[in-house]
Amino acid sequence: MAKAKIIKGRKVNRSFAGDLGLFIFLSIIGIYMALPLVFVINNAFKPLDEIFIFPPRIFVRNPTLSNFSQLFNLMSNSWVPFSRYIFNTVFITFVGTAGHVIIASMAAYPLAKKNFPGKKLLFSMVVLSLMFSPQVTAIPNYMIISKLKLIDTYWAIIIPAIGSTLGLYLMKQSMETFPDAILEAAQIDGASEYRIFWSIVMPNMKPAWLTLIIFSFQSLWSSGSSGKNYIYSEQLKTLDYALSQVLAGGIARTGATAAVSLLMISVPIIIFIITQSNVIETMTTSGMKE
Repeated sequence: MAKAKIIKGRKVNRSFAGDLGLFIFLSIIGIYMALPLVFVINNAFKPLDEIFIFPPRIFVRNPTLSNFSQLFNLMSNSWVPFSRYIFNTVFITFVGTAGHVIIASMAAYPLAKKNFPGKKLLFSMVVLSLMFSPQVTAIPNYMIISKLKLIDTYWAIIIPAIGSTLGLYLMKQSMETFPDAILEAAQIDGASEYRIFWSIVMPNMKPAWLTLIIFSFQSLWSSGSSGKNYIYSEQLKTLDYALSQVLAGGIARTGATAAVSLLMISVPIIIFIITQSNVIETMTTSGMKE
């Protein structure tokens, strides 16, 4: 009883000075991490004389849209319309992301909630595949895509993205936290597996598949570097590849390059800001459990 009173009366050993010091330290770290993003945003609106100034200034003093005008003039002179690059990127990104989320979720459900022979072996293969870098699998991927006669098509980028095992891993680990009692109650009420999956499991896995959307979207939005290995026709190439050609223009296109940098990072960052709480929640529930 006396021990309980001692514990109840104990206060957290924290001082105002300690809290203030921790706050200042974390603020400095946060500012330091945000500086590259702030610099890219300001750089896109700097005139050339401010871009070339040394030492470089973080904040713009005379904002201008001339960098974006130069970029759009360059892209308008291309024999492939700028809108075509945008369409290619949007189509590949949205179809690949939607397909990846759906296929990964449907494959993860039986791995998480059903018992069948070879279940542990299959999941071990999924985990093992995550340990290989893209450079290791580049040649096998190209051979498979070539055999399927998908070279120089959108599907050469979309199908490998749909088959990525990262989404399967994240969804499987998240689905394991879902109570089996709810699924059993739904089965007793006569719900089919299809109904259970789409009406019960998927709505409750919203943080997980939103996180998966962010990862897949980011990968496909900037797929120009990897897509050039599979797509050769200029009219099928993505916005990332087209804008990378601006970067190859050297010092004469420095202003347009600054605008390109802002355009390429803006969409993924906006999506992440909107769904960041779901990412944190997913990361806390998707660790190894077996």
